[in-house]
Amino acid sequence: MIDATRRGAVMVLSIENPPVNALAQPVRQALLAAVEHADADPEIAAMVIQGAGRHFVGGADIAEFDAAPQAPLLNDVLLRIEACGKPVIAAIHGAALGGGCELALACHYRLATGDASFGFPEIRLGLLPGSGGTQRLPRVVGIREALKWMLTGESATAPTARYLGILDRLAGPDLVAAAVAYAEELVGRGAGPRRLRDAVVPGEAVAEADVAELRAAAVRRHPGTASPNAIIECVMASMRLPFDEALALSRRRFEECRISTASRALRHMFFAERGGPSEEPARPVQQVGVLGAGTMGSGIAISLATAGYDVTLVDTQAQALSAGLDRVRTTLVAAAQKGRMDLATAEAAIGRVQGKDSLESFAHVDFVIEAVFENLVVKQEVFATLGRVCRKDAVLASNTSTLDIDAIAAASQRPHDVIGMHFFSPANVMRLVEIVRGRETATAVIATTRQVSRRMNKLGVVVRNCFGFVGNRMLYSYGRENQFLLLEGATPSQIDGVLERFGMAMGPNAVGDLAGLDVGYRVRRQRKDLPDDPRYYRVADVLVDAGRLGQKTGRGSFRYLEGSRRPVRDPEVEVMLAAESQRLGIERRDISDTEIEHRCLFSLINEGAQILADGIGATPSDIDAVWCNGYGFPRFRGGPMFYADTVGLPVVVAGIQELARRHGPRFWTPARLLLDLVEQGHTFETWHKSRTSPAE
Repeated sequence: MIDATRRGAVMVLSIENPPVNALAQPVRQALLAAVEHADADPEIAAMVIQGAGRHFVGGADIAEFDAAPQAPLLNDVLLRIEACGKPVIAAIHGAALGGGCELALACHYRLATGDASFGFPEIRLGLLPGSGGTQRLPRVVGIREALKWMLTGESATAPTARYLGILDRLAGPDLVAAAVAYAEELVGRGAGPRRLRDAVVPGEAVAEADVAELRAAAVRRHPGTASPNAIIECVMASMRLPFDEALALSRRRFEECRISTASRALRHMFFAERGGPSEEPARPVQQVGVLGAGTMGSGIAISLATAGYDVTLVDTQAQALSAGLDRVRTTLVAAAQKGRMDLATAEAAIGRVQGKDSLESFAHVDFVIEAVFENLVVKQEVFATLGRVCRKDAVLASNTSTLDIDAIAAASQRPHDVIGMHFFSPANVMRLVEIVRGRETATAVIATTRQVSRRMNKLGVVVRNCFGFVGNRMLYSYGRENQFLLLEGATPSQIDGVLERFGMAMGPNAVGDLAGLDVGYRVRRQRKDLPDDPRYYRVADVLVDAGRLGQKTGRGSFRYLEGSRRPVRDPEVEVMLAAESQRLGIERRDISDTEIEHRCLFSLINEGAQILADGIGATPSDIDAVWCNGYGFPRFRGGPMFYADTVGLPVVVAGIQELARRHGPRFWTPARLLLDLVEQGHTFETWHKSRTSPAE
């Protein structure tokens, strides 16, 4: 994995571990051996370390973090590089992130091409730089700048790194030639190794208020982990402890973080969101049609246009089309004004969206996304037309959150071309798309939809067809318990408080108010399979019947002051709850926070297990990706299925069985899969691995 090529008296060591040259154990071992060999060779005067392919080094091999560290540790390799008796130059292009940035800092000199990027993203995985980054970076850029890099996890460009003193030079496209020439120049003028461990941290100590501000921002962005405090402790130690002591401290803190549940959860999410390559070739797509210029349709059009697609936005109502085009323009201009893109990029995206008033305008497009009213009959009428007017190789996608994609596909007379794309609102912001494969959806259509989603910078998770798919089917179970708890004595504020303290981005009652309680109300009116139980979503129905639709009316489960989205407790709702409980003969009682947490979360896990058994979700990781990206489940808990594993499936099953004894088995029968996994001693993770291993 290391190619050693001699150029005169300079040894060029190229790391070759595609796609990003991750510093896996075999790479570390080979690099250490190559460095020691070159350092011992009297004919070698200097070394250059570079990365083959598109990157220098993109980081560590994250898959290794679930097992005990394997020698040689990166820390030991970097100490050996730093200790070399002859100059070692890092030649950097592409990404130098995490362990890659630590490798660059352990070298004596650094130069890079203009496209290089530098950073320490470890905080996003609940970790900290554990191989000297917390000690070497402050010695170049100072305490505050080092804290900013590590607590945000953001990357810096090569010009920024040069300005801060991390880079000695910027190089042209022939990086290796420039690095060899630089090495020869250093040798020629007698410049020996320059070790950052021997440098003094520049500047004065950072004010406590500044550290507190950086800490608070990091905790907001990366809740539930020990990383922010560990990073601050180790970076501050670079000023007050000798290098070796501070380095040992950072190694201990790294190990503590590595084995923590929060870091394991975040690493689980990292892999859950990657997805595998499609085996089926995708159809070419450049021209995309969007039907419906409402909030959802215009948001989808914005995402497509910023991804470089040419978009035909169709709405048969002139006023709606005009409003949709205005929304596209104002949203993109606002993004430019906020610095999220430059104005030229925004204007180019605006120019790629063309408005039309007829479905016949889709005759030329490669891909259509329908975003009309969530009504099966309406969507079937639309797809009957799309099946007729669109090219025979065009993909026809329906943005539906609950409806039967097979029934929609059948109306098109070409069901193999039809697929679901469940976007989340606002579509130009939310990352998740549930890609719903129907009974007859062609594999090439699935591959094409995944490719379009990726190009839109969306996380496309492929699921199968059923009511609500993965996300909303589970949401109904979660929401059912919220509704029952409200009738039994809990308040919206208590329930939301419990679940937000657990880590949910919003409680279920605030979420309902945000989405609009009338949305679910209309969906329930179309369903024929609702449980015959007078309690089922009764609170939501009572609120809608009273005109309390949520934020849009200023009243829902909570009150909303004019111009504010902050939910405010409303005693009127609590009076309504008490009256409805009395009408249904339900005796209200004090409900503990623990009961609220168990009922809402165990219902979620149980439904997830049934979804896996039914084959609607392919893997536990897919369910976790859906719920962390679409429903605000805390990433530091890894999604509902990973969370169940950390709690222990026997504990979950025992909890469900206890709830069945107290509330009856109708809604509290453990999924057969859960019982089987407990009996077999499996977790969701080990069960999935056993089904996908080569032996199986």
